[in-house]
Amino acid sequence: MNTDASYCPDDLRTLLDAEQRIDVSPATAALSNELCARYGDKVLGVLYYGSCFRSGTEEDGILDIFVIVDDYRNVYSKRALAFANRLLPPNVFYHEMDFEGATLRTKYAIISLDQFIHRTSHKCFHTFFWARFAQPCILTFARDDTVRIKVVAALERAITTFATRVLPLLPPHFDAETLWTTGLSASYRTELRPEQPGTATRLVVRNLARYEAVTRLVLALHPEIEEADQRSNPVHYVAALSQRRRWIGRQTWRVRRVQGKIINLLRIMKAAFTFDGGVDYVLWKIERHSGVKVEATPMLRRHPLLACWPTVWRLYRAGAFR
Repeated sequence: MNTDASYCPDDLRTLLDAEQRIDVSPATAALSNELCARYGDKVLGVLYYGSCFRSGTEEDGILDIFVIVDDYRNVYSKRALAFANRLLPPNVFYHEMDFEGATLRTKYAIISLDQFIHRTSHKCFHTFFWARFAQPCILTFARDDTVRIKVVAALERAITTFATRVLPLLPPHFDAETLWTTGLSASYRTELRPEQPGTATRLVVRNLARYEAVTRLVLALHPEIEEADQRSNPVHYVAALSQRRRWIGRQTWRVRRVQGKIINLLRIMKAAFTFDGGVDYVLWKIERHSGVKVEATPMLRRHPLLACWPTVWRLYRAGAFR
């Protein structure tokens, strides 16, 4: 990812289109190609994002990938999976492959292009999609230019939605780092992923030039936002928001925290059924983000939906779902 201070095209969509054309590692390209081969002509695009993308260490983690498809009915032979994907997107699967003597692992999600476009826009209340894809990602495969244009437009809407929703949480004077660290921290609290303090700050600082460029471009579209001093470094902004708008915005985020945790729990439970080792993966994921470890019992592996509730209660009592 380009972090040079001159990284500032004239408009947001141009910047995002350039990001999508950055070359990926041979390992990531091979994994993307294998997923495309698995689903054939149903695949419209493949997006790579997340912690492995940011660190560039594919062999030591699980790659986060979104596979964008045309229609769920074309992807699944089982109607239940298609229904679950449409009702509570995305469906999540696990896959691993050998690459030059190493094992590559991915947790990949399937989403239709229509749902991806909708859920990265202001029409979607919850943060799951627009907060993720307001962050850097790479389109490792696009079936054609039409798909590429639609995905880039969706990423642009994700950033616009993110910035608009975060503005009421900010002080009247702020900079790009404050906007993104505040917004990402708020989005973490809407999921069952209590990141350690400072995670959002480290993520933003590592790629600050990109976030500053994006902020300048997206806030130029908001007439209530002005640059306090164009000569200052970093650039500071002044937000002329009413007290009423700030209050409503903060209450809205409180609702998102409740709604988001419920949705996230449902997604985690669904994930236990969609790939081999799903129960162990879910418990590993919770331990990774909360530090709370619970061993999977044979009963839990055989009947996850029936046997999960005592485990959920133990995790809650141990503070895993803060």
